[in-house]
Amino acid sequence: MENNKFRIAVRKFDAFESAIDKIWESFCKQTGCKLELEAVPLDLHPLYDTILKEEGLKNGTWDVSLINTDWITEAYTSNSIEDLTPFIEENSPSDFPKGWSRSLLYKQEFDGKTVGLPFHDGPECLIYRKDLFESVEEGIAFYEAYGKPLEIPKTWDDLMQVAEFFNRPEQGLYGTTFAAFPDGHNTVFDFCLQLWTRNGELFDENKKIKLNSDAAIEGMEFYRKALKNTNAIHPDSRNFDSVKSGMAFANGNLAMMVNWFGFASMCEFLEDSKVKGKVDIANVPAGPTGEGTSLNAYWMYVIGSGSQHKDLAYDFIQFAVNEENDKLLTLEGAIGCRKSTWHDKDVNKEVPYYHKLEELHLKTRSLPRKSNWSEIADVIDQLVVEVINTSNDIKTILNNSQKEIDRIENN
Repeated sequence: MENNKFRIAVRKFDAFESAIDKIWESFCKQTGCKLELEAVPLDLHPLYDTILKEEGLKNGTWDVSLINTDWITEAYTSNSIEDLTPFIEENSPSDFPKGWSRSLLYKQEFDGKTVGLPFHDGPECLIYRKDLFESVEEGIAFYEAYGKPLEIPKTWDDLMQVAEFFNRPEQGLYGTTFAAFPDGHNTVFDFCLQLWTRNGELFDENKKIKLNSDAAIEGMEFYRKALKNTNAIHPDSRNFDSVKSGMAFANGNLAMMVNWFGFASMCEFLEDSKVKGKVDIANVPAGPTGEGTSLNAYWMYVIGSGSQHKDLAYDFIQFAVNEENDKLLTLEGAIGCRKSTWHDKDVNKEVPYYHKLEELHLKTRSLPRKSNWSEIADVIDQLVVEVINTSNDIKTILNNSQKEIDRIENN
C-alpha cells in the first residue's frame, strides 16, 4: 500500500464520515502529521468483506477500521487486529477506563488484552414522534376509535395498534417500520429482540444456541404478521436497514420505530430533518409476558495488524476518543460513548433525551461473543427472510435452521 496515505475503513454514515474528517484535520494540525487521510465509507457487507474476509486489516490494506461488536471476536481470533494494551499502558486515553460505561469496554477485552476503543454507541429503543402523542386531537380520535387513551406502546401488540392509527399514506406518514433488510445484522437484531422481550434465551441449558424455542416461534409469528400489515408499516420496510429507516423517520414519514438511539439523535442534528424538536425515546416494547429489553451493540476503532503506521494509528485513536472529539462526533449526529458526553449541557440542549442513555444501558443485552458468529448470524438472517417472504410453517423453518446451527457448532 502507498506509504504516504493513512487508510481508514469507515461504516458508511454521514455523521461518521464528517466527524472522522474533522478529527483527522485537527489531529494533523496538533501533531504535524503529513500523511494524507483516505477514509473510505463502506456499507456493512463490503466493510466486513474488505477488513476480515479479504484480510485487509491483516495485509496492510487498512491502518484503522471501524468494527462492530458482532465481528470483534473473529477479528481477534484471526490475528487481524493489534493488541492496544502496550499503547494504553504507555499513553492511555484521557480518563481511561472510568470515562466510559463498563458496557462499552468489555466486548473488546480478550485474555487480559484490550483490542479496540469505543467509537459510536446507542442501544436500541422505541423512537417516537412526541408531537403526535401529545396532540389533544390525536388523543381524542384514538379514544373514539379504541376506547382507551393514546399512550406510548409498552407491548408489541400495542405498537401495531397505534401504528395502524397513525398510518396515513396519503399524508406520507406510516405507523412504523422494521429494518428487515437481510444484511446479517438488522434481521438478526430483530430476531433477538423478539426473543428476549418474550422471556426467551438464545442458549439452552447446555449453552448451545437454540433457535426453535416457543418464545422464538411466538416472536417470528408476530414479526411475519407485522411485516405483512400494510395498514401499519412503511411499504419499503423490506429494503430498509437501520440507516434507511432512520432517514425515513427524520424525513417525517414514520410515527414510531424501534431503532438505535443514534437515529433519534440524528433527527436533531440533520440539516434536512423534518422532525427536529418533535422526537422522544422510550424502552423497547415487550411480548405479552416479557419485559422491554434493549440490544447493546457498538462500534469501535481497531488497528490493523498489518498496518505500517501502528504508532501513528494509536496516537490518532487516542486523540479521537478524548472528551472534545467524543462530543464533536455527537454534535455531527453520531453517538459519543463517554459519560461526559451523555451528560454534557450543550448536547442535552440539542437532544433533550441524551441523558437517558445511561438508563438505557441498564437494560441492555448483547449478542454472544463467538468467533463463528457471522456464520450463525447468516443462518438467523436466512430464517427471518424465510419467515417474512414465505408462508412456510414457522416451527418448521426454525427446526430446519436449528439443524444448520447444530451442523456449524459441531464442526
